[in-house]
Amino acid sequence: MTAPALPFFVYGTLRPGEPNHALFLRGRTHAEEPGRLPDAALYEGPGYPYAVDEPGATVTGDLITALPGAYARLLLELDRLEEYVPGDPDSLYERVARDVVRPDGTTARAWVYLAAPAVAARLRARGRRIRGGDWLTSRAARRPDGP
Repeated sequence: MTAPALPFFVYGTLRPGEPNHALFLRGRTHAEEPGRLPDAALYEGPGYPYAVDEPGATVTGDLITALPGAYARLLLELDRLEEYVPGDPDSLYERVARDVVRPDGTTARAWVYLAAPAVAARLRARGRRIRGGDWLTSRAARRPDGP
């Protein structure tokens, strides 16, 4: 079965201005807009964050709509980047369809890479949660030259 051509909700290194956005998304997007993922929290990873299901929490990120001609290849490349293999218990992430809230309050169904179950359990037990759910704001606050 082929995956539906949904936009992607990105919350870490794929966000506009971040390194993986330049490598994977630049020139391949039709639209990029801010968004919020309800009922999820962010945790620190080794240079990138993980989103984990958590009722009442919110993750800040961007809703990315791929150019139609770029979608199929981009989906494969993002799955590889996120080390997601359907059905593989060793995957770091799982790709799931979730509703993302746009700034105007409407929602869009989008692909989101959430921490795989084993990773999520470890993060909940002993991970470092990112307060406020915004990885970019969190990183900027920790930089010596940050605000």
